[in-house]
Amino acid sequence: MVASTLVLSAVVISAVGWFLLQQTREGLLQHRVDAVVGEANAETKDARERLLAVSGTDVDSQGQQTELVTPIIQRGVTRGFSVVLGGPVGGIAGGLEGGGARSTPGLELSSVPVSLQEHFDASAEPAWTYTKIRTVAESGAVTEEPGIVVGSRVVLPADGSAYTLYYLFPLNEERETLALVTRALLTAAVLLLILVAGLTWLVTRQVVTPIRMARRVAERLAAGRLQERLKVSGEDDLARLATSFNQMASNLQRQIRQLEELSRLQRRFVADVSHELRTPLTTVRMAGDVLHDARQAFDPTTARAAELLQLELDRFETLLVDLLEISRFDAGAAVLDADDVNLVDVAHRVVDMTQALADQRGVRVVVQAPDHPCLAEADVRRVERIVRNLITNAIDHAESDRMGGPGDIVVHVAGDDHSAAIAVRDYGVGLAPGESAMVFNRFWRADPARARTTGGTGLGLSISLEDTHLHGGWLQAWGRPHEGAQFRVTLPRRAGGALRQSPLPLVPADSGEHVAGVPT
Repeated sequence: MVASTLVLSAVVISAVGWFLLQQTREGLLQHRVDAVVGEANAETKDARERLLAVSGTDVDSQGQQTELVTPIIQRGVTRGFSVVLGGPVGGIAGGLEGGGARSTPGLELSSVPVSLQEHFDASAEPAWTYTKIRTVAESGAVTEEPGIVVGSRVVLPADGSAYTLYYLFPLNEERETLALVTRALLTAAVLLLILVAGLTWLVTRQVVTPIRMARRVAERLAAGRLQERLKVSGEDDLARLATSFNQMASNLQRQIRQLEELSRLQRRFVADVSHELRTPLTTVRMAGDVLHDARQAFDPTTARAAELLQLELDRFETLLVDLLEISRFDAGAAVLDADDVNLVDVAHRVVDMTQALADQRGVRVVVQAPDHPCLAEADVRRVERIVRNLITNAIDHAESDRMGGPGDIVVHVAGDDHSAAIAVRDYGVGLAPGESAMVFNRFWRADPARARTTGGTGLGLSISLEDTHLHGGWLQAWGRPHEGAQFRVTLPRRAGGALRQSPLPLVPADSGEHVAGVPT
């Protein structure tokens, strides 16, 4: 605001100053023109009266010229103007500089403009114009100054010819006056700009200071210090703004606390329910195992019911484990047991663990990894859980009729100096636009009618995302309908390190969206 005010003020002051200077200049020049024209007319009138008093028998034109111009030159030296007597009109080629002109000593005849000389060759009317008065000092130095030249015609009785008197008046006083006015305007402009800048700074400070205080309080509120408030003083608009801000902060604090309490109660409820269900689940599990082991002695319907009971008990037990894990994440109680982990070994180990499930689904899981170890400082249990969830999810959504072709599930492993990554690529049903961000939501399904053939709980990807964030890494998904999907987990090589990019692209190389050589 100070800078813009200064720029705008400078523009306005410059325009006003230029206008004032122009008006002052025109006023000074007009006043000077009126004065010098009057003085020149008076001198010409006096010269004509003296010529009328000359005897008619005097035929010495040179003497009359000298008698005419000498008193005027002497008065000009006293009054500060110069005189040139040229002529006779049309009698000398080359104008004043052609010879015969009489002038004030030291004055160059070129000071009289040619245009003015040409005027008097055709007209006898008095005229004036601006000019540059050039004088030669005794040392030979030539000086030049602005001036006004006024011309009038006189007739010499000696030869009856017309001669021209040129009066040259300098504009030194007007130039000095204009320079003084210019300096005064510049000084006033500078002082005015400083004053405007000071006033603008003072006003903006009075306005900005409360805003800066509000910004600092807002930053503290954003940092979790919900008790921070603005100091309210006065009854102006800023005071009302501070009051409204404090009311907003109080409402937000109350709502956040309510949400925190609800979240805490929800987490406690989930943890308590999960914990309390363990005892009856153990009892039901024991009874289910007995029924499952004795199913051969049952009729087919009862035997099938015993098998379904065993499957659902397995899923129920997995769900309880996942709920307890989620509750630990929500309570902030999850910790890392970090150690150097070879992601290549982790990928092969998890593939071996899920081989039976892949055979059941009729798909093949292939690992593409470098020959050398790909190390990262991580919690091996959590990393294995992440990869296991990604592979089982890929198996669950794979297209078995494409087995042996591009329908195979491919596990890519790569690393660089700063990060290591595992990507699981499947060629199944894929993901619709927008679902890549929703797939990590708890209990979310792309198709609610789709059955969970692997007995999943709907929390696997959510737990994987929490495990990845606990490592300071990324878990991202890409997919297109009927083109499959790819999930990529990227971990820093050292715990607490910052990630800048992943060594594996998120968009698969065999998709139409992939840009060669550019990891996403």
